[in-house]
Amino acid sequence: MSSQEALRLAEERELDLVKISPNAVPPVCKLMDYGKYRFEQTKREKEARKNQRVVEIKEIRMSPSIDVNDFNVKLRNAQKFLAEGNRCKVTVRFRGREMAHTNIGQDLLLKFAESCGEVAVMDKSPKLEGRHMSIFLSPKPAKDAKK
Repeated sequence: MSSQEALRLAEERELDLVKISPNAVPPVCKLMDYGKYRFEQTKREKEARKNQRVVEIKEIRMSPSIDVNDFNVKLRNAQKFLAEGNRCKVTVRFRGREMAHTNIGQDLLLKFAESCGEVAVMDKSPKLEGRHMSIFLSPKPAKDAKK
């Protein structure tokens, strides 16, 4: 229909004539209450923002000669971070002659990942970058809770 006829029809029904695709030949228009449409759209966007959550990466640093109690404290902190839904980067720092024994750090990281096994999955295997070896842990998806 012609644009004048569509405008007249929109005014009769007390609605707005909104161009859906103005570049089409002929242009496609729709009759709607534009104010109500904008209100609902902003409401949906606000709801989506409310449900959105930024995942942080928390870092835990250790040395290869860490003691058992210190290891357990770091482990509890990592489990707390993972329970909150954050990712966790676990790093072992090598100093001086410790660089000759990187296998100790690798075993330590694998033990750490195994200890967090019930709440996390290991994203990347231990990787040596300069004087630091690190792994990434992500919280396990909560599929079991929904069943």
